This record gives sequence, structure tokens and C-alpha cells, in this order.
Amino acid sequence: MEREQVELEAPGLDRRGTLIRYGHYGRPVLVFPSEQGRAWDYENNGMVDAVAGLIEAGRVKLYCVDSYDHLSWSDRSIQLEDRARRHGGYESWILDQVVPAIGRDTPGASDIITTGCSLGAFHALNFAFKRADLFPIAICQSGNYDAASWHAWGERGEATYFNNPADYLPNLEGDHLDWLRRRLFVVLTVGQGDWETHPTGSLPSARAIDGVLTAKGIPHELDQWGYDVAHDWPWWRQQIAHHLPRFV
Repeated sequence: MEREQVELEAPGLDRRGTLIRYGHYGRPVLVFPSEQGRAWDYENNGMVDAVAGLIEAGRVKLYCVDSYDHLSWSDRSIQLEDRARRHGGYESWILDQVVPAIGRDTPGASDIITTGCSLGAFHALNFAFKRADLFPIAICQSGNYDAASWHAWGERGEATYFNNPADYLPNLEGDHLDWLRRRLFVVLTVGQGDWETHPTGSLPSARAIDGVLTAKGIPHELDQWGYDVAHDWPWWRQQIAHHLPRFV
């Protein structure tokens, strides 16, 4: 399996960001790590091996990136609105550095899939809705999609609203909603076992987003796994191996 690691400039953030590509050909998949994770976490937790057959067959290329959650969503010392503003730096890095790097590496590639586990699922969903022109499919595993529930405090304003799916999805309407109905497909996977309800809130959040997407007519699936299925890597490996082949 081909593996290439590069460091990309990250203006306004506290270090350069890592991008690791796995594979030689196929549809690009942008992988967000779990909370405060690094680009190599997906590999270290067996997720790359879980889809190795797809990679080696030339059906998919994984592009795993760093998070900068320590500067934004995970910094409980600052108000929620400040966390959301800081997330803007990460968004700029993804759009201005990572996406062009994927384009250079895979010229003429079809649209990019986003995916991630836990907080990575939040990023996968948020980026897909904000930039469905780039990311028309999101495979979201055990995410909590309401940033206001993450030990949040303090002021909430436009930065929070426009980066929090639980806030902006219920208000989608008009031509943009019609376009999203034609353009976007979302998979929400979640277990019903340990840590999926407490303390992560992933199960109730996935069900809430499912309800909103159903009401808005946005194509999606809610795939609820069993009561033995925990918020943990062994299950996420099985889930990605189940869902990713359908889209590549």
C-alpha cells in the first residue's frame, strides 16, 4: 500500500499540519481524526487496515489530516463563540491547503467523501453541509452534532450558529435546500452501547439530526448498531468497512 506523508503550511494556527495519503488511485476520502487527534491516528487504530482491500484495489485514496481541536472546540477555558471563531482557522486550512493538495495529488478526481469518528464525525458533517460543492458524501460515525452540548458556556453568536449543525440545519430552506437535496448524501452510524449515550451524547444527537434531515427531505441514512456496540475503534472499523464500499 502506498503511503505518503506531507506537512502543509497552516497560517494562523500553532504548527504546520500533517496530511497522510494512503493508496495509489481511487475516489478521495478526507478523514478527520477523533478529538484532538493527529493524522496518523486512523492508521494506528486499525481503520486503514479495515479498508485496505479498497485501497489496494484502487477504489479509494484516504487523506488523513490533523485536528486543531485543542485551539477551538476542546478548549474549555474559552467561551463557545470564541471556540467557533478559532475553528475558522481550521476551516481555512482544510479549504485553502488540504483540498488543493488533494487536487494536485489526484487530478480530475471525483468529489471528495468526508468521514470521521466522534468529533471527527462532527467535522465530516459540518464540512459537507457548508461545502457540499466539494464534499457531497459524509460518512459520520458516533458524532455529537451539537457543539453547544460540549461543556459549553458563555456567549453564542454567528460563529457558533454557522458552525453548529444542530443550529443551522433546522433553518435550511429555499433554493439552497433544494440544491442540497440533489447534491448531498449523509450516513449517520452510531451504536447503542457503552459511551454512545453517556457521556458522548452521540446516540441522541444522531437521532436528532436524523429527524431534522428527514423533515428537510435531505437524503440520508441513520444506521443504529446494537446495544453491544460501543463508542470505540473496534466497532468503528466494522462500520467503515461496511459503508465505504458503497460509495467508491
